[in-house]
Amino acid sequence: MEKNKRRGGVWRWFWRIVWLLVLAFLLVQGWFFWQVWQLRTENPTTTAFMRERLALVQAVNPKVRLDYHWVNDADIAPVAKRAVVASEDDRFMQHHGFDWTGMQDALQKNLAEGEYAAGGSTISQQLARNLFLTPDKSLWRKGEEAIITVMLESVLGKRRILALYLNVAEWGDLLYGIGAASAYYFHKPASALTPSEAAFLAAMLPNPRFYQDNPGSRGLKKRIRAIEGRMNQSQIP
Repeated sequence: MEKNKRRGGVWRWFWRIVWLLVLAFLLVQGWFFWQVWQLRTENPTTTAFMRERLALVQAVNPKVRLDYHWVNDADIAPVAKRAVVASEDDRFMQHHGFDWTGMQDALQKNLAEGEYAAGGSTISQQLARNLFLTPDKSLWRKGEEAIITVMLESVLGKRRILALYLNVAEWGDLLYGIGAASAYYFHKPASALTPSEAAFLAAMLPNPRFYQDNPGSRGLKKRIRAIEGRMNQSQIP
């Protein structure tokens, strides 16, 4: 009798803990949804990736600051949008946040090369990660990234998602957004970018800090040529 009573007490505590965990999970998702909802009309002043990188660099040099400013969608050259879509997410206008074909292609490439050589993340997934999460590759992070991606696609739409991505993407050490990148590399606003300049910036996205220090690398030149060959066919909102 006493044993059964103790067992019943254990199960009651177990279910209380489960419900508390479920409640905590729902509260976290509610917070993320509220943040995404605000992005319909509000522009982010910083992101999780920016804060993490800034803290890391400031631990060595407390005086450094982010180079970042917002550029309105209408003030970004269409060639820049086409180049970034060609570089990062060819099927951006066809999918609803997840490019299953791209994931399959990336998996096959990684298996063939025996290493992590390609990713299948869409622009929407990258935006979810940059805005709210961390660069680690844990299972929890991937799951949360997927949930936030669904929120972004449901609430914001393609035009806003692309504008946000272009404004928070990393283009060098503590260098974020198409506006700062255009000024840093070409001394001009994002609205004045030429097709070749747009292709250069888009080609940097997979490894911006490396390409910032190695702008003449063969890998970067190869990516630029590939993007220039595809960007005219890129569909943008």
